[in-house]
Amino acid sequence: MTYKCFDVSIEKNIAHIVLNRPDKRNSMIPEFWDELPAIIKDLDDHARARVIVLSSTGPHFTSGLDTAVFGSTIENSNNQETLEKLERQRSAKFYDTVKYMQQTFSCLENCRVPVLAAIQGGAIGGGVDLITACDMRYMTADGFLTIFEINIGMTADVGTFPRLTRLIPEGVVKELAYTGRRMLAQEARALGLVNAVFPDHDAMLEAVMDIARAIAAKAPLAIYGSKRIINYARDHSTADSLDYIGIWNASMLQAAEINEAMAAGRDKRQGDFVDLPTNRVKMGADVID
Repeated sequence: MTYKCFDVSIEKNIAHIVLNRPDKRNSMIPEFWDELPAIIKDLDDHARARVIVLSSTGPHFTSGLDTAVFGSTIENSNNQETLEKLERQRSAKFYDTVKYMQQTFSCLENCRVPVLAAIQGGAIGGGVDLITACDMRYMTADGFLTIFEINIGMTADVGTFPRLTRLIPEGVVKELAYTGRRMLAQEARALGLVNAVFPDHDAMLEAVMDIARAIAAKAPLAIYGSKRIINYARDHSTADSLDYIGIWNASMLQAAEINEAMAAGRDKRQGDFVDLPTNRVKMGADVID
């Protein structure tokens, strides 16, 4: 399938999603918000990959939101009654649009496999929302991020604040949010927001793909469980998280996968692990292949 905003390829259990509009600085046009969740859902539902790498093209990872996504909430009409009705609906329509945009990034967090972001140049505005929804982040030396919304009189609303405040100190988040300044790659690395910084785009992609291959070589069921529990622990107490991991392993732990992992390590070979099952996509569908 072809997309307007992305190129997608799958090789050796790694799905590579590439933002492909460098001439437009990979701005997030209306199609972006439809295509990304559709791509992630297809990969996840059909267990097409064990890890996802999200990268970009051109000088910037993304320049963020294209305001065309909001469209016009007041349509052209000569009917005063219709205009008044549309004006009264405006706030509700805006809220609905924001909720739709939020789920576009939440799908990265909610999918069963890890998502690695490879960031060159700027992750601007909505780009911060995007990368903070990924599992790990990597940057080029010239990379930066900026909560740009404040510079155009907006409050960031698609995911930056609830996620970024769990990744770096609150005071730093507030400084970024209030000033709109750029956080450069080395500062982001020092704060733990990005895992590593590389001299250029090619070196970054090579390293990120190596990490993706290491993840893809592990038992997918164990990776799925690890992502699920880490995300759960982030949002819950230690006591609740301990109980949840106990229940998870009581129902999901597979002795055959453990034995295969141990045998593969002993024999110095790749493990022969079972893939994630496909997701049920509709009621009544056969869930056993």
